[in-house]
Amino acid sequence: MGSFPEEHDWGLLQTVLGGESSHESWMQLALEEARVAATEDEVPVGAVILSGGRVIASGHNQREQLADPTAHAEMIALTQAAASLGSWRLENCVLYVTLEPCPMCAGAILQARVPCVVWGAADPKAGAVESLYRLFEDRRLNH
Repeated sequence: MGSFPEEHDWGLLQTVLGGESSHESWMQLALEEARVAATEDEVPVGAVILSGGRVIASGHNQREQLADPTAHAEMIALTQAAASLGSWRLENCVLYVTLEPCPMCAGAILQARVPCVVWGAADPKAGAVESLYRLFEDRRLNH
């Protein structure tokens, strides 16, 4: 499992998650979303976003179903989270996603100001956090 920032701000995580937390339990929710995607003949990727220790958004890949190239799990969850909070700034949120974000999703995560991202598997084909690119390390991208 990978995460950003590499050096966790555990105080932030405890505040966001409401105390003691287990990455595995939150990742299980993202895996449930990925299973839904698989049943819909989508690439099985799922995501959940937490704020204040509760899930405020979830999503799974829906590119085929929606005929939308941007309908990745992370994009859907980010849109839901922004609507839930009434703000595009997701500064006190944690995103759990089953696969390392691609360049598009990593860019959206940066723009939304999500301070912590935890992913389940590296993506050597399109990973934009560690595998191919390191977009989260380029502070010029978050203006």
